Amino acid sequence: MVIHGFQKMTLVDFPGLVASILFTGGCNFRCPFCQNGSLVLHPDTEPVVSEEEIFSYLEKRRKMIEGVVITGGEPTLQNDLLPFAGRIRALGFKTKLDTNGYRPAVLKEAVREGLFDYVAMDIKNSPDRYAETAGLDDMDISAIKESIEFLLENHVSYEFRTTVMAELHDDESFRQIGEIVNGAERYYLQAYSDAGDVINPVYSTPSKEDMDRYVSILSSYVRNATVRDR
Repeated sequence: MVIHGFQKMTLVDFPGLVASILFTGGCNFRCPFCQNGSLVLHPDTEPVVSEEEIFSYLEKRRKMIEGVVITGGEPTLQNDLLPFAGRIRALGFKTKLDTNGYRPAVLKEAVREGLFDYVAMDIKNSPDRYAETAGLDDMDISAIKESIEFLLENHVSYEFRTTVMAELHDDESFRQIGEIVNGAERYYLQAYSDAGDVINPVYSTPSKEDMDRYVSILSSYVRNATVRDR
């Protein structure tokens, strides 16, 4: 599998575990607020980390590293995602998938084969603003709803999460999102910030008051809604 980034240790990206993060390139979305713009827009210009380097590190750190996060870009676009995840699991590591949920068939196969212990799915916005927030002219969100419905069946531990921008989200956004994810176990909101590699840095951070209100709205639909500070 083509890996363009390797963060050897994180304490925050895999709940409860010390983990490494692998970054794949390419994405089927063009979210203007994406923090990994180069990976999304120009993956071929990014350095490649060899599988040998990754697995050599993991094998030597089995007593320190507990899990591996595969993120992107969008990992489900990688044709060898499933065998790659299986190889990681064979070493005894827990695995986490970060996904936008737009390829539900891949998500379902990966989960049903037991290749991931945890899935984090980004939900961009309410249905009427989904395409805009994903940076597309138009899109059919039925695939998004299919992935949400699958995760709600509790085949695997999961979370939903949204990066919130002052210009793209409001109270109605989270009422509509709440209806779609009704009954979910976990929902995290992350306030947008310009990390320097944003695709289109024209948005601004929502206020703390707005974030708290959005959590309150979601709490009517999900068991645990909170703001995640990064």
